[in-house]
Amino acid sequence: MRITFYGAAQTTTGSMHLVEANGKRILLDCGLYQGHRKEAFEKNRNLPVDPKTIDYVILSHAHIDHSGNLPQLVRQGFRGRVFARQSTTDLCDVMLRDSCFLQKRDLEYINKRRRREGKKLFEPLYDERDVDALMQLFTPIHMHDPREISRGITLEFFNAGHILGSALVQLDIRSDHGRNHRLLFSGDLGQPDQPILRHYEYPAGADILLIESTYADRYHPSADDVELRLEHYLKYIDRHNSKLLVPAFSVGRTQQIVYYLNKIRERGKFPREVKVYIDSPLSQKATMIYAKHREVYNDEARAMLAAGKDPLEFPGMTFVGSPEESMALNDTPGPMIIIAASGMCEGGRVLHHLKHCVGDEDNIILIVGFQAENTLGRRVVEKRNPLRILGEEVELKARVEVINALSAHADRAGLKDWLDEVKDNVRHAFAVHGEPEKVSAMVEMLKESGIPSAVAPMPGQTYRFE
Repeated sequence: MRITFYGAAQTTTGSMHLVEANGKRILLDCGLYQGHRKEAFEKNRNLPVDPKTIDYVILSHAHIDHSGNLPQLVRQGFRGRVFARQSTTDLCDVMLRDSCFLQKRDLEYINKRRRREGKKLFEPLYDERDVDALMQLFTPIHMHDPREISRGITLEFFNAGHILGSALVQLDIRSDHGRNHRLLFSGDLGQPDQPILRHYEYPAGADILLIESTYADRYHPSADDVELRLEHYLKYIDRHNSKLLVPAFSVGRTQQIVYYLNKIRERGKFPREVKVYIDSPLSQKATMIYAKHREVYNDEARAMLAAGKDPLEFPGMTFVGSPEESMALNDTPGPMIIIAASGMCEGGRVLHHLKHCVGDEDNIILIVGFQAENTLGRRVVEKRNPLRILGEEVELKARVEVINALSAHADRAGLKDWLDEVKDNVRHAFAVHGEPEKVSAMVEMLKESGIPSAVAPMPGQTYRFE
C-alpha cells in the first residue's frame, strides 16, 4: 500500500491524495486549486494522475477545493465510481454546475482582453456535459454503513461536522501480502458546537491518519459573541444608512450567517429598516438542500423546527435571482446586508459589490471565513491598497471586520480534542490542508501526542506501508 499527496499538501486548496492498495488506485478528493489565476489554471488543467487509471474517488465533502476538479477528471477519461454521502452528491450537482457558469463568465472577460492582445483564448476546464457525465458515476453511501468497494477494501463514513454531508473517511485495507491497515482521512474537520450541524465523531482504530491543519496554530474566539458583534454591525449600518457586505461560501457559511441573524431577530434586536439580501443563486439552491436533509441538524436546530420556526428563513430576507436584480443593489441605498459568493472573493457576484462598497468609509466588509494566500479575500483582510477588482484599482476605505469564530474548520483546540480520541493506534500521521506554518504546527501536535511518525508531506511525495 502507498499514498501519494498531490493536493492540499503545504497548502489549503486542491485536495487530492492517491491511495494505491490491492491493485486499486483510489483518489481521496479531487479539488480545484485556488490562487493566482494563471497558476491555478495550469495546475487544475494538468492533472497529476492519469484519470483513466483511477478506479474510485472517495469524496469527503462538496466544497470546491475538494470536489471542484471531478468534472475535469471525467473529461480526461475517468469512468470509475465516486463514493460520497447523499447530501454531498446533491450539493455537488448544483455546485459544480455553478463552477461551470463562473468559469464561462470569467473567461468571457479574460478572453475579451486576450483577443485584443492577439493571444490564444482560454477554454473552460469543463462544462455541464462533463458534470452530467460525472453525476452518473456517484454512488451515495450512508454514514455508519460499511461498504466493501473492492476486494479487501472497505469504506465507512463518519460525521465530520464541517458542512452538510461532510464526512470522515475510513478505509479498512486487508492485504494478502503484509499487514492490514485502517486509514482515517479527516477531510475538513468542523469546529465543535457550530450552528445547525451535529458535532464530529471519533472513529477508533486507525493506524494511518491524514489530518487537516487549516487552523492548527491558532484558537478561534468564542462563538458566544458572534451574535453580539453582528448586532453591533446591524446598529451601525442602520445608523449610517450603509451596507454590510459579507463574502461567504454558498454552502455552510451563508447558512450560518442566516441562522445567527434569525436568532437576533428572535430576540427583537434586528433594526426594522435593515434588509437582508442573499445574492447567490447557488446559496439559494444550497439552502434548499440543507432544508431537504434535516436529519443532520443538531438539537438546537431541531428544537427550532419543533417550535414551528425555520432556522434558515425569516421575514425581510430575500434571495436575489437575476443579474439585473443583483446589479440594482449597488444603486440601492442602505441600510442593508448583502451576503454574496464567493467566500474568498475570487469570482461571482461579490466582486461587483466589493467594487461598489470598498470606497465608502461607512460600509463594512465582514470576512467570516478562511482566505487562502493570493486571493482577493486575503488582500482585503490585509487591507492592501489599492485593491485590484475586475481589472480596476479601487481604494479601500470601508471598514474591514473579521469574525474567525464562524469558521467551519476546527481550531487548535478542536483538532487536539479530536486527535486525542482517535490517536491510540495511529503509527503514521500526515498533516495536510494547511499552509507551511500550519502543517508544521500540526506535526508538532502529532508528535506531542505520541505518534511515532508524523510528517507534513510535500506535493507529489509518496509513502509506502508494508
